[in-house]
Amino acid sequence: MEKITDKIAALPAGSNYFSLEFFPPKTAMGFSNLRDRLDRMARALRPLFVNVTWGAGGSTATKSLELAEICQRELNLTTCLHLTCTNMSRKMIDRTLEDAKALGIRNILALRGDPPRAAEYQDPNENPEDAIDETFTWAIDLVRYIKKNHGDYFCIGVAAYPEGHADESHPLGQSLEHDLPYLVDKTLAGADFVMTQLFFDTGAYDEFERTLRGHPSGAFKTIPIIPGLMPIQSYQMIKRTTKLSHAKIPDSIMSRLDEVKKDDEKVKSVGVDILCEMVERVKEINRTPGPKGFHFYTLNLEKAVSFIVERTNLIPPGTPTPEEAIIDEIAAQIPTLQVNGSDHDYVSKPREISQSQSRRQSNVGSEPRNRVIVSGRSISNPEYEATSAEASIPAEPINSRANTLAISEGEGVLGREATWDDFPNGRWGDARSPAYGEIDGYGPSLHVSHAQAVGLWGYPSKREDINELFVRHLKGELAAIPWSEEEFNEETKIIADQLIRLNSKGWWTVASQPAVNGLRSSDPTFGWGPQQGFVFQKAFVEFFIPSAEWKVLHERLQSSEVKDSVCFYAANAAGDFVSSDSTGGLAGEVKESSTNAVTWGVFPGKEIITPTIIEEVSFRAWSEEAFGIFGEWAQVYGKGSDSEKLLENARTDSWLVNIIHHDYVEKDALWDLLSK
Repeated sequence: MEKITDKIAALPAGSNYFSLEFFPPKTAMGFSNLRDRLDRMARALRPLFVNVTWGAGGSTATKSLELAEICQRELNLTTCLHLTCTNMSRKMIDRTLEDAKALGIRNILALRGDPPRAAEYQDPNENPEDAIDETFTWAIDLVRYIKKNHGDYFCIGVAAYPEGHADESHPLGQSLEHDLPYLVDKTLAGADFVMTQLFFDTGAYDEFERTLRGHPSGAFKTIPIIPGLMPIQSYQMIKRTTKLSHAKIPDSIMSRLDEVKKDDEKVKSVGVDILCEMVERVKEINRTPGPKGFHFYTLNLEKAVSFIVERTNLIPPGTPTPEEAIIDEIAAQIPTLQVNGSDHDYVSKPREISQSQSRRQSNVGSEPRNRVIVSGRSISNPEYEATSAEASIPAEPINSRANTLAISEGEGVLGREATWDDFPNGRWGDARSPAYGEIDGYGPSLHVSHAQAVGLWGYPSKREDINELFVRHLKGELAAIPWSEEEFNEETKIIADQLIRLNSKGWWTVASQPAVNGLRSSDPTFGWGPQQGFVFQKAFVEFFIPSAEWKVLHERLQSSEVKDSVCFYAANAAGDFVSSDSTGGLAGEVKESSTNAVTWGVFPGKEIITPTIIEEVSFRAWSEEAFGIFGEWAQVYGKGSDSEKLLENARTDSWLVNIIHHDYVEKDALWDLLSK
């Protein structure tokens, strides 16, 4: 039950510390797997504290509190709960703060959330106690409220933006100068620490901290300022994240990523290098005495951040248990082996001990198979043989700190199992992954202001207007639609004509890809991954379709001439769901739920890699978000307006359908099916 500021104050003046941020996973399986990941990271990395995110308007309230309870109570991690205040009732805010107290949480990151839109969020028939409290307009209102009602019980953090908050509706745009008066006010209102939005421009952060420390108000003279950093997990992710956050990426960083953008593993490796360099640069910014902290937005993944905090010596030194101390003393005299055995160094040499922890040592006891002990000769097959010297060493406990760090970094058999979801992740990843879903973890959102939404999409009054928006987007005449704020890649242009035909008849496509049969991984359009590989794709398309037309299409997909060639999933806003797995055979039996790899690659010396999969759990989770975005778009226009009525009717009358065609050799098979 410690406050973050008390823990920082207890550290040596010249030391460093770090914290990690997690969001509530979107699926039950993801939640379970995150619990194991948190346990492993807590033991291996020892963060000073962890943050748990909160969905705007309280959309993730229950899941956020569940995750916070796991962190605080089960894993004994000092936990900081995010809390927004706009578009929420005072009752929910009070209940959340009381729940936090009951869980032993004493740290709150006070945030505004989405711009106040009470008229849209409010249900006129709900209990007055649950009505949105419109007195909460800014984060400062929440800071004052917590201080007034809970005194000094909570340690309160506030958010800051090194490059300015991205509010496109403001005439000054994005600037620190515009933000500074608001940051001063909410800090003086009772903030105990400041945590920044992600950034990649360390020069901008240097200027930001210089401005704050020297501010004439004195508000920031000694307050902890914790820079926020996001490990680079993939090329597309970082492009999208920086677009949404408006964080600038220096050309020197972007050029390094551009060179390897087709290979996810290289992107992540280069990303680790970039983040390590950023940490070292920020360490050099030393305007006030005291410990220096770093906050990492993990996206619920562990491998990259584990490498970063180890390589930058941010992991605090630990006192080894007596058992570990004995093992280290013995192991220092023998050759080094990697945990779970995969690569071995059989040349005896002194071990190097890092300043943060002893590196992992292991013996045959933790190998993936038994090995034969040989003597009198050199070993010929290290995977199956061991020397008597190796066999004499006690097995290091598999959950020791050094081994746990090795696992978090993906070493050996257990490491590969622990970081199985490093690729893929995101919308098209495995729903069992804690990282499944949108990268921000905050639930459905248009990612544009109301003014921008109207500027992009106008005031649709009939379905044909929506058709036209989707067609214009496909033609490159419209920068975004509610379900996609990104530009199309080159491969989408190959099937643009087919997609335009579907959207012109009112089947609004939100995701798709063409079929590919064994192109080289260096192909300029479809290539990805390591060199000398081959890539494959099944064609699929995901779209909204009117319920009457879905009924006809559903019957066709179940027909004898089609059903063995496709897999489909479909859901509506009411939560109804059907799929090719549940349609059954002649006797109507239910088939086992399928998992469809729709993109895969074959590379020298590697297992087959499947970065894009589609299956029932992930589709169900996404469909809820997709219809939620439909609702967000409708709310732009106000209740009762013609556009709101049109969009709400379209939402309730539509099915979201995903169809995968298994014949990846015949590139037009899916499109011929849908054109009939």
